[in-house]
Amino acid sequence: MYLDLGDLFWLTLIVLLLLHWWQSLKVKEIALKAATNHCRELDLQLLDQSVYLRGIWLKRDDNGKIRIWRSYLFEFTATGEDRARGRVVLLGPRITGITLEAHRI
Repeated sequence: MYLDLGDLFWLTLIVLLLLHWWQSLKVKEIALKAATNHCRELDLQLLDQSVYLRGIWLKRDDNGKIRIWRSYLFEFTATGEDRARGRVVLLGPRITGITLEAHRI
């Protein structure tokens, strides 16, 4: 069986897309754990037990390497009556910040 250059290109592209998808799932899990722990520390309730991707970009880390910057949003409540949003920002697999909207206590 012989592969021509076109077949090799498509195979490589499919493998790279699968690798990116797999890494994205791992990073999303890191963001969800960070949001869960942050809400627990502040005695807040994480709603829907999920985070969703809001933004993606390429940025350089402290060492100058290009990494994928991702911003995930989540919703939480302090009183059980209203919803507020929070944001987890990651550069590669590293959390760079967690912010919360103003909310009632």
